[in-house]
Amino acid sequence: MEKKVRRNARLAWVLSLLLVALLAACDRPQGVVAHALKSPNGNLEVGFALSVGGEPRYWVKFCDTMVIDTSTLGLDVQGHKGFFSNLEIEDVKVDSLDETWDLPWGERARLRNHYREQTIKLAGTNHRGRKLHLIFRAYDDGVAFRYHIPAQDSLEDFQLADENTAFDVVGDPLCWWIPGDWDSYEHLFNTTRVSGIRALSKARHPNLVCSTIPYNAVATPLTMRQPDGLHLSIHEAALMDYPEMTLALDPIKNGFVSELVGRKDSLKADLRPPFSTPWRTIQVARKAGDLIESGLVLNLNAPNKLGDVSWIRPTKYMGIWWEMHLGKASWDLASGKHGATTANARKYIDFAAANGIKSLLIEGWNTGWERWMGFPDREGIFDFVTPYPDYDLAEVVRYGREKGVELIMHHETSAAPRTYEQQLDTAYKLMQKLGIHSAKTGYVGPILPEGEHHGGQWMVRHYQKTVEAAAAHQVALDIHEPIKDTGLRRTWPNFISREGLRGQEFNAWSSDGCNPPEHLTIVPFTCGLAGPLDYTPGIFNLSLKPFKPDNQVKTTLAHQLALYVVIYSPVQMAADLPEHYAGKPAFEFIRQVGVDWDETKVLMGEIGDFVVIARKERGTGNWFVGGVTDEIARDLVVDFAFLPHGERFEASIYRDAEDAAWDRNPTEVAIERTTVQASDRIKLHLGGGGGFAVALVKTAQ
Repeated sequence: MEKKVRRNARLAWVLSLLLVALLAACDRPQGVVAHALKSPNGNLEVGFALSVGGEPRYWVKFCDTMVIDTSTLGLDVQGHKGFFSNLEIEDVKVDSLDETWDLPWGERARLRNHYREQTIKLAGTNHRGRKLHLIFRAYDDGVAFRYHIPAQDSLEDFQLADENTAFDVVGDPLCWWIPGDWDSYEHLFNTTRVSGIRALSKARHPNLVCSTIPYNAVATPLTMRQPDGLHLSIHEAALMDYPEMTLALDPIKNGFVSELVGRKDSLKADLRPPFSTPWRTIQVARKAGDLIESGLVLNLNAPNKLGDVSWIRPTKYMGIWWEMHLGKASWDLASGKHGATTANARKYIDFAAANGIKSLLIEGWNTGWERWMGFPDREGIFDFVTPYPDYDLAEVVRYGREKGVELIMHHETSAAPRTYEQQLDTAYKLMQKLGIHSAKTGYVGPILPEGEHHGGQWMVRHYQKTVEAAAAHQVALDIHEPIKDTGLRRTWPNFISREGLRGQEFNAWSSDGCNPPEHLTIVPFTCGLAGPLDYTPGIFNLSLKPFKPDNQVKTTLAHQLALYVVIYSPVQMAADLPEHYAGKPAFEFIRQVGVDWDETKVLMGEIGDFVVIARKERGTGNWFVGGVTDEIARDLVVDFAFLPHGERFEASIYRDAEDAAWDRNPTEVAIERTTVQASDRIKLHLGGGGGFAVALVKTAQ
């Protein structure tokens, strides 16, 4: 009897193992031979197969270890049920490319575009004539795929009901995320496991800008770290004529599924074949810093369509801007403290010219501001060519040109894009006539018409329309309240920068809304992976007194200096008031730091803790290094091995004083000068919320 019990127990154990194996196999591609595509170095693999029901699946491996488990692919087409089922493979085409292309401006001068590609051509067995393509690319730093709908008689114009791209991440990695708000990226980052997103998103974000989105959706780039230290970041590339992708938690698995930004009728997009969706991207890196150095998103975009773009000039700029956020001045004339006056503009131009800063942004120059603030009807209120009577636009342009300072035009649309589109040609013609080559645009508030969102297809088309119209008049755009960057700056280099994050201005708005010290130790590894960010660094009056005595910028002054290197943008603002810079030795770093780079190297970093980045300036060969920490003080050793061997550099080091931290003595900066070369290592102390900045100028050999 005892033997029989043991025998039955063994049989039950074997049957249970077979059942587990069978259940696991049911989720694996069946019925068709898998097609695997390896990266050039062989470390990354993206696989594809069809399920028993003829539905596409993919997976991603790194060094033969699964990092994205078998995940579904598909599009829901209105009126075409089962559009992505009962498929069969017609053809598989394999291709590759290895090229190096020049960036007209950027984090580096040249970028290698090296990948292997596999195009899977699919045909429907129950939809006559239906054709679908899935295109996969494998790079050494990540993988990407997109859907392509070729022209076909059975499908003309169609509406997309949804996209069903799953990302079944392996395990329960640590994530750095903001909610998938359809109208704003201006949120603080959360740090949780994937399993912690659902509960925390609703608890911390009950008042999202867009109340219609699911609480458990997150924005991309979504960056994750596996327990073994492997880093992944999910994003998209080449977003055109299609809604932005956010990621909703899968209700069953511990992963994500694409959640496209919607519209009033609950559909997602109007499309016409032939059509390709944006690329879905998965960066994979052993170290966090390798994510920043990746060129995956840029490489997935088409080459420059504008030709000669020598009129696009990376620049440092000042602005009649921060004083409005502080309450010292106002955007509108009726307030009695209008900031954008001819006299005030001359004052800023004089200071900028004396300090080698080549551009000036002036907000509140054009009529309409008093009609916007506090009024719900935002259509037709702004005029983008008519200045207020106390602002002589032509004279300010002339005076700036005389001093070597070019204006940056400001166009706040009040999130009424139709009004802006009616004036695009007129506004950009005026800029071209005046010799102004850049504009900052803004889209504050819910989009009009009602039911459209900043991330929806309608607005994606609008942003594209503006950048193409601007290019026709040699104007580069720095877009605030934007659609996130997806590498389109390669194709349209006048997409020069964007806001796309919780910026510096939050420190001035409310005492409980100030950005915490860790904020900018997360940004480079998350939204910074998408592209340039106009964070507006350089605040020296960190207490904001006497204007906002209950607020404080929660960094040290050395941290603010480091941001010119840590946060990449080809347009970098010296954001504080001129009087707060006057006579401050630390301002020398802002005068000197570059904005356009030959090389970028991440020397060290852990997401949410600290990061140190070095960049080589184009044209001079000088290097600049910036490092920031969260609220925890730390000692870091900077290894200068990135410098060319045999060359010496004069180093100006700006670091936190020994007793400096964001909450005590934050403005105390120690400045040291020494000579360094590739063999040197220097230990630097960073106070809580602190940082350091180093300028390395080549010496005569």
